[in-house]
Amino acid sequence: MEIAIVLVVIAAIVAKLSIKIVPQQNAWIVERLGKYNRTLSPGLNVIIPFFDRVAYKHSLKEIPLDVPSQVCITRDNTQLQVDGILYFQVTDPMRASYGSSNYVMAISQLAQTTLRSVIGRLELDKTFEERDMINAKVVEAIDEAALNWGVKVLRYEIKDLTPPNEILRAMQAQITAEREKRAVIATSEGKRQEQINLAEGQKQAAIAKSEGEKQAQINNAQGEAAAITEVANATAEALMRVAAAIRQPGGEQAVQLKVAEKAVEAYSQVAADSQTTLVVPSNMTEVSALISSAMKMVQANRTPGGPV
Repeated sequence: MEIAIVLVVIAAIVAKLSIKIVPQQNAWIVERLGKYNRTLSPGLNVIIPFFDRVAYKHSLKEIPLDVPSQVCITRDNTQLQVDGILYFQVTDPMRASYGSSNYVMAISQLAQTTLRSVIGRLELDKTFEERDMINAKVVEAIDEAALNWGVKVLRYEIKDLTPPNEILRAMQAQITAEREKRAVIATSEGKRQEQINLAEGQKQAAIAKSEGEKQAQINNAQGEAAAITEVANATAEALMRVAAAIRQPGGEQAVQLKVAEKAVEAYSQVAADSQTTLVVPSNMTEVSALISSAMKMVQANRTPGGPV
């Protein structure tokens, strides 16, 4: 009975040592008698107890690594406090186990030295503008070296760039001056545009006024022309009617009567004015004949049965 218990205990120990369950996204390195044997994949795995052992365990997930803050000097001799974060992933568990004694520290140190080298080629203003380029250079340099460590560097991101306080105050003063400059330029541009708009408005008003005056003159001229035309038409119509009336029986006598009446009326008005000197024509017989003819026509018109 005791032997059975001992055998069960031994079997349990052997089973525990020989059965290995590897989690998903993990890789375990097995050494046999101190030498690399194989890599255990996720799931149930069996090894030989006392001969095989799990020497290294690696996570195949993407790992973020905080790169310690450091002081970098730019091309124009300005100090910058720079820190960042690095993302990497183990792609070859065997190389990650035997390629470097501590690949995490190696990646961190290489990231710091590469960052100092890249920033040393740039001026202060460019370091803020070229952050994407800096990140790409760091990833390129680390990834090339990390191939021997079984690690793939995915990306690097600068978290903060902090210049000295004196530089910060100078940059703030420069930004303030630049904003004031833009404000002055914007104000002058606004005034310039305002003057242009006013001049354009005055120009359009003058054009509209001149167009209105022009149209008014055209309308007046057309009105006067129409009036003259109407007067001429009326005069012509009147003359045509007079001419037609003259051609009627008694028309000539009517004309002579009208002329005599006008002549008598004219002499009467001149004689009635005491302030006017009356000049009598030398040939009064024509006037008398005119008046006599007019009187005869009047008498003839008054006589019953005379011409109408």
